[in-house]
Amino acid sequence: MNKYTKMTQLLAGVVLVASLPTAALAQAKEPLKIALVASKSGGFSSMGADVISGIKFAVDEANAKGGVDGRKVELAEGDDESTPDAGRRAAEKLTRDGYKFILGPITSSISLAISQNLTRWDAAFIGTMAKADKLTADACNPRFIRTNHSDAMDLAMINQWVKGLKGKNFAILAADYVWGQDSAKSFEAAVTGQGKKVSLKLFAPLGTKDYAPYIQQLKAAGVDAIWFADVSGGVNFVKQANDFGLKTPLIGHALVSNFIINATGKLLEGTPGNVGYTPDVNSPASKAFSAAFKAKNGRLPTDSEGQAYNGAMVLFQGVKLAKSVEPEAVTKALRGATVDTLYGKATVRAADNQMVIPNFVARVKMADGVLRPVIEQTFPASITPAASPLCKM
Repeated sequence: MNKYTKMTQLLAGVVLVASLPTAALAQAKEPLKIALVASKSGGFSSMGADVISGIKFAVDEANAKGGVDGRKVELAEGDDESTPDAGRRAAEKLTRDGYKFILGPITSSISLAISQNLTRWDAAFIGTMAKADKLTADACNPRFIRTNHSDAMDLAMINQWVKGLKGKNFAILAADYVWGQDSAKSFEAAVTGQGKKVSLKLFAPLGTKDYAPYIQQLKAAGVDAIWFADVSGGVNFVKQANDFGLKTPLIGHALVSNFIINATGKLLEGTPGNVGYTPDVNSPASKAFSAAFKAKNGRLPTDSEGQAYNGAMVLFQGVKLAKSVEPEAVTKALRGATVDTLYGKATVRAADNQMVIPNFVARVKMADGVLRPVIEQTFPASITPAASPLCKM
């Protein structure tokens, strides 16, 4: 073969590569493989369906635009069955199959069971729902990044919010696991710090179906309002409280979630509570997401769909920053980084991998033709407490 022939073949190869569509070039890069571990069954299955929907929307949107940093995004799904043991098993199987980036777990107990194994699995975990402070305190992990509010962030907001709450005497009914216990402590500390009191505290085991004994005690307590923090039991409690004639106003910690509102008719109308996301969040990214989601699904996104989508957004930016799909490289790139989120620009705090974002109180009311949580108060990210000194990364 002479020099002229070799040069002709070389030039032909260059022209061929240049003419390939972007999608074809993207396939040459290693894909971003996500383990979608979510509650398809068990007490959190309703919320799990929304989390799955939000993550799938983010993945479909990214792939339609050519992938993430030229990489196709692939999903494999596992059911955590709303329990820590099943969640750990599902995550381990998927990571061993090569799906190294975990998204989707809801509860703090499941998230803790997964987080402590990340190094052993050579995986990374973007938490979008679990709030327990332990995840970014003594159990923090450099491979775990939380993109939603922690309990400490909620407490800081609650301390401000309770100043305007009517009444001086409150009761608490919370789920008897790490998140519910943290929620109860947070609310009691905020209330007593304002010179008010909590005269009744009740804890319902996870999976409780019959709330009649708790409702009877709440009716007899004669309190001004009830702090309710039991996501999996929210629908049953609200319906049974109505059936048993409980008239005491509720204040919700994750109670005013769309799936609970949708399942209880108008029973929660007028109820206030904290929310992680609604389409009222005023940022260009939030407006674009809400519009695109509605165009595809014929409705606005829920709070859980928004938070799940936001976590995927952050993961995608980590891959771009790291120019890699190695879990350790991606989490290192995100640590201390300022990224685009549904809440605007936000920083992943280097000390504990907690993303620092504004917080919100909403009230259930009619908006956009549906009953949903509508943001009434926004609390700035600046009230977020400092990282826990227990976090050593």
